[in-house]
Amino acid sequence: MTEQVVLKERRAAPRREDDRRRVRKDRELEAARLISEALFEHLTPDELVAKALRTALDVVQAESGSILLADPVSQQLIFRHSIGESIVKAGTAIPWDKGIAGSVFQSGVPLVVRDVKQDPRHSSVIDELTKHTTHDMIAIPLKRWEGEPIGVLEVLNKRGGLLDEDDVAILSIVSAITASSIEQARLYQDAKLAEVVRLLGDISHEIKNLLMPVVVGAELMEGELKDLLAAALKRGDHQAKESFERCNEVVGMVDNSLRRIQDRVKEIADCVKGLSTPPEFAPCQLDKVILEVTDTLKWWSGQKGVSIHTSGLGRTPAIVADERRLFNALYNLVNNAIPEVPA
Repeated sequence: MTEQVVLKERRAAPRREDDRRRVRKDRELEAARLISEALFEHLTPDELVAKALRTALDVVQAESGSILLADPVSQQLIFRHSIGESIVKAGTAIPWDKGIAGSVFQSGVPLVVRDVKQDPRHSSVIDELTKHTTHDMIAIPLKRWEGEPIGVLEVLNKRGGLLDEDDVAILSIVSAITASSIEQARLYQDAKLAEVVRLLGDISHEIKNLLMPVVVGAELMEGELKDLLAAALKRGDHQAKESFERCNEVVGMVDNSLRRIQDRVKEIADCVKGLSTPPEFAPCQLDKVILEVTDTLKWWSGQKGVSIHTSGLGRTPAIVADERRLFNALYNLVNNAIPEVPA
């Protein structure tokens, strides 16, 4: 009788293994179906990340999960999205070589941790932030097609059991499709940005061309005004001098503003070409810069019923700064304040 039981068990074992494989295969196919459906919903990158994470939790029946994306500049993993009972605030950053997530990101190899407390790589900082205890977890790298990691998918605390290698197989499908989708979304955003940069280059070139006749016209107007003043003074019209000084002041303001616009347009054109003008620090007089700002804006502020007054400028010492950038900063500050002044 005992031999018959043993024989039946031996015969049933392969069937149970086959059944387990079929169940796992069905779960893998379901995960692939769910995440593939998300790709055809025309989701934004953030919506896609959220959908992928929800799919990951559903197919392995886990409590919580997060997707972290790498920031090469700061060398950190940034929590992009987090859902479940242990939610980490978006934007939370951890070093990309620390903790279990950092270890997986650096190695590019998935990791199953059945008892997080026993793993020396585990950092309790996230548990303290979320007020939730991590028991078991899976961390899977998100990789480009070339194999370079771009982030990590974390799944925590399986409901009614422990996360295992079968769950890794399922999550690997989700992570592969998710990483590909994130990369495609990034490429699309880069293409859009490249188009914006190209248009900026075209616009800056056109503005430069349109400004040239205005600059030349302002110079001609200044010359004409001088001739008119000389003729008026010969006729004994001394009031013309006051009018000329006012007009000449306006022409000077227009000329200075046009040249500043030309400088800014050149900056845009240089940026489009991949060139960036570094700050030019040199001694400059703060009161001179402030007076240039107020002189440029006084006509417009007057139209708005706003008077600009300065005091104590003669006592300001020389400072080391980029005079052009300082002018732009003060100009924008005053210019933005004028419409907000109560009438």
